[in-house]
Amino acid sequence: MSTVTTPARRQAAPASPRGASPATVLVASLLGFFVIALDALVVNVSLPAIGHSLSGGMTGLQWVVDGYTLMFAALMVSAGALSDRIGASRAFGGGMVVFTLASAACGLAPSLSLLVVARLVQGAAAAVMMPASLALVRQAFPEAGARARAIAVWTAGGAIAGALGPVLGGALTSAWSWRGVFFINLPVGVLALVLLARVPRSAGRPAPVDLPGQLAGVVALGALTYGVIDGGAHGFGSPAVLLTLLVAVAAAVVFLVVEARQKQPMVPLSLFRSRTVSVCVAVGFAINAVFYGIVFVLSLFFQQVRGQSALSAGLMFVPMTALVAVVNLFVAAWAARRFGPKVPMVAGQIGTALGLLGLLTVDRATPTALLALTVIPLGIAGALAVPPLTATMLDGVPADRAGTAAGVLNTARQVGGALSVAVFGALIGSGASFTDGMRVSLAVAAVLLTASALAALFLLPGRRATVGG
Repeated sequence: MSTVTTPARRQAAPASPRGASPATVLVASLLGFFVIALDALVVNVSLPAIGHSLSGGMTGLQWVVDGYTLMFAALMVSAGALSDRIGASRAFGGGMVVFTLASAACGLAPSLSLLVVARLVQGAAAAVMMPASLALVRQAFPEAGARARAIAVWTAGGAIAGALGPVLGGALTSAWSWRGVFFINLPVGVLALVLLARVPRSAGRPAPVDLPGQLAGVVALGALTYGVIDGGAHGFGSPAVLLTLLVAVAAAVVFLVVEARQKQPMVPLSLFRSRTVSVCVAVGFAINAVFYGIVFVLSLFFQQVRGQSALSAGLMFVPMTALVAVVNLFVAAWAARRFGPKVPMVAGQIGTALGLLGLLTVDRATPTALLALTVIPLGIAGALAVPPLTATMLDGVPADRAGTAAGVLNTARQVGGALSVAVFGALIGSGASFTDGMRVSLAVAAVLLTASALAALFLLPGRRATVGG
């Protein structure tokens, strides 16, 4: 969904060898970003087919989505340091090899548990690839104007992948099998690696890796997600669930202590002394939580409640994802320049919140065309708000903290997506009916977006900021 912001640390730019070109680097990096963004959404409409094929219930299906997103979020910030240490080309290539092999493992998985394990590996590989792909682009385009155009093309790859995800997932599942949504990554991965072989090797440089903080962060996020998902299935009073949530709290405390004492922490806590940073992180969390959580719920609603095919369910999202791609790339930047970043940020969130309230009226009998139109506002927040949100976040920190701030923002957004799937899945699983649980999820999402919109309206500065197109 929309632009994904990642840390981009400076690296040496060696001369290109004969046969290599900046365009080759850009295409290889774009293909990596494309499959990363695609896999965040392509699997959603395949979930009922996966559940039927591998005999999985709601808990397992939640982990098919969250296994990927959780590892992607948990490893994102420190992955930039790894890229710096071993070089962007090596990090990207290694990540792409692992991602491609994990995709094959997903497609061949004989059981739901092995599918989830493969999705965890996919997410970890995606976290390594993401900052490395953007670092490669910066390395290949040293001139500022050319680099800006290249990054815009790179960004478009993610937007297009987000738009194609649901419909491609539905088409592959209907025409072939749910396994096709993972096998589609194989030719893309091979092509990216062939192109990467012509790219100059990036120079590495000493870069600290905050291993204690990273481990504590993974444990905290993993335990929290597991506790919420398992709580929805077995009740939050279960001893195992309570113990898991206590582990999450303890790991979070350890993470905060470690980050406060580290000389070069993964997440500098001093960043959050800035009101702008704190609000932007909260807004980013809310936008992704609503988008990914509701897409997860609606994908199941279309098929399990309304009886639509996977292809039909994927097509239901086309008007919404098309809006995200077009507005994100062409309208958001203009609106931020014309009115300042706060206006599109607030307007986008309120627009989606109102759309969520409109979805409260849908049920099994709602006409398909009307329902597809009703889903459109779900993408407004991400399409209109994320580019000015990113600019405001980066404008609120010193230049030498921009990469870290971008990593923190993107991590918060991915964590929001992972936790919302866990929470909304618990709500639809514990309600009197699927539709009742879905309506509670929609109401919670609307309240969350309204709260974050009000925070942006009253707590962010009113100055203008430049947002690139």
